[in-house]
Amino acid sequence: MNLPSPDTAVSSHSSAMPRIPAQNASVVLRHGDIGFQDQFGARDVWVFESGGVYYMHYDAAGADGWLAALATSEDGVHWTKRGAVLDFGASGSQDSASASYGTTYFDGDRWHMFYLGTPNATDDGLRTPSFPYMTLKAAATDPAGPWTKQPGVVPFRATGGTWYSDTASPGAIIRHDGEYIMFFSAATTDDNGQIWRTLGVARTGDLDASWTVDPEPLLPLAEQIENSSLYFEESTGLWFLFTNHITHDPDASPVPPQNSAEFTDAVWVYWSYDPLAFSADRRAVVIDAPISGWSAKVIGLPSVVQVGDRLAIYFDGSPNDDISHGYRDIGVAWLELPLRIPNP
Repeated sequence: MNLPSPDTAVSSHSSAMPRIPAQNASVVLRHGDIGFQDQFGARDVWVFESGGVYYMHYDAAGADGWLAALATSEDGVHWTKRGAVLDFGASGSQDSASASYGTTYFDGDRWHMFYLGTPNATDDGLRTPSFPYMTLKAAATDPAGPWTKQPGVVPFRATGGTWYSDTASPGAIIRHDGEYIMFFSAATTDDNGQIWRTLGVARTGDLDASWTVDPEPLLPLAEQIENSSLYFEESTGLWFLFTNHITHDPDASPVPPQNSAEFTDAVWVYWSYDPLAFSADRRAVVIDAPISGWSAKVIGLPSVVQVGDRLAIYFDGSPNDDISHGYRDIGVAWLELPLRIPNP
């Protein structure tokens, strides 16, 4: 496994990149409801539409840990919280400390959820999930649930000695060339303690079976990105891959769970005519703190869905000027359609 050298760590800076700036950002779901167990934060969002209703899975950070929770909306802006859709697994199971971040796919008959599970949480007052992050499976007949866990389905696992040794967590799924493709989050830690993150590709012909991970990542580890959401622009034939960039704050005190000064600072987008061939040469900044207008520093992972004639980009952030994992809210910003790449 070839890792980048230390002097390339977090080498990409949003300020030097082209921009496709999202507009009119605002907060649409706030944390703080003990009754919904999100008193310590609402973040890590996944939004999808079915039958004219928008469904939002988000990580509700409560006293016992982080769980995937549901909110629904008829317009993509005004949301009603519905509560947790997953529960913690039994002691010793892969999701005993967190069952969170659930991405979905509808196969025409059933709904499939691929969610993040881990047996580890940090003693930081927030019970923040910590490595390893695994991809686990649940299914439902309705987009609102109830969701039934499928512990016998093992999509793929974080694997020692690979570029996904610490993280092999879920991402967006598309149907392409007769198979299902997942753009999953991958991470590994080098001998100096530097965490390298990127996106990988996993494939399967059966959503209730195991997946095969491509031998090489989709984008270089030096990109320092995680999580995925895709949009296909029919007018141009371009795929747009939205993801989170991670940087570090040399002036910040290290924060759990990895005891580093890393934080997510921007939503980036890559574009390609081939969804399996994105390049670091074709990327742009979509949302950072100045564009958000309300989040002072952190910009959490994106989820995109078309709402009317615009593309909604959901993300989490915080008005506080810190990089802690808690006390996040969820916002939305907008891009006009059809989606265009920036001028060269």
